[in-house]
Amino acid sequence: MIDTAGVHVHPAHGTVIACETGKSRFALEILAGRHRLSADEPREAGGEDSGASPYELLAAALASCTVMTLRLYAERQNWAIGRISVAVRHERIHARDCADCAAGEARIDRFERRIAIEGELSEDQRQRLLEIAERCPVHRTLTGRVRIDTRLVGG
Repeated sequence: MIDTAGVHVHPAHGTVIACETGKSRFALEILAGRHRLSADEPREAGGEDSGASPYELLAAALASCTVMTLRLYAERQNWAIGRISVAVRHERIHARDCADCAAGEARIDRFERRIAIEGELSEDQRQRLLEIAERCPVHRTLTGRVRIDTRLVGG
């Protein structure tokens, strides 16, 4: 993104900026520090599919945080494991299709997370890594209480 003086803006660490590009109805440039991402809606939702959808970005946050959390834990335990990969799929399901869902909700968000770890692991190690995945910070954010404070700025 470029500010009104024509200078590239790099948000402070921990701040993410999303700004319309004007290239299509929903196309966005996202800045996270010095990193750039693209977001858009899929064609069937009225976008041009020029970037990840907002829910794909949310799933990417959960997947990447899970990998990093597992890598850190395995290193601390001195476990010789290979590559870790995590696939996350998001869907909205009807609460009536969910046996363990709270009553009264018409739809709930469901994330399906699949973890693959290369290397020889005992069943106890595999179980422990599954427990650790549940503790990744993004997982905790998504399953915890979230507060979003919103205000308009500028004029």
